[in-house]
Amino acid sequence: MHFMEDGSPYLSASRVSEFLGITRSELAQLVGVARNTLAAKSGARKVDQALSPVVRILAMTAGMAGGGDSAAVWFKHQPIPGWAGKTAYDLVAEGKGDKVLAYLETVRSGVYS
Repeated sequence: MHFMEDGSPYLSASRVSEFLGITRSELAQLVGVARNTLAAKSGARKVDQALSPVVRILAMTAGMAGGGDSAAVWFKHQPIPGWAGKTAYDLVAEGKGDKVLAYLETVRSGVYS
């Protein structure tokens, strides 16, 4: 999975939204930044910081599920146990990306296998 902006050290909002199959507006809402910030060069660091948990979740999930397509489907549609039917997408939108990463770490270590 390649989410970096060409010729830049920052993550690409376009690549992340395309990978997830969502609009840039939906991505902006998901990560809690203004839509215009996603496109502004001056907001590159802020966008990178906002996208980082999503990309980390996708990378970890892809490694566990055997590929990027499975990671995107899991991220958007698979309820996470103990979170009342909420998906990783829902939790990230609530600012709880760290909780998703912690859950994935426990799964990877075999606690919930």
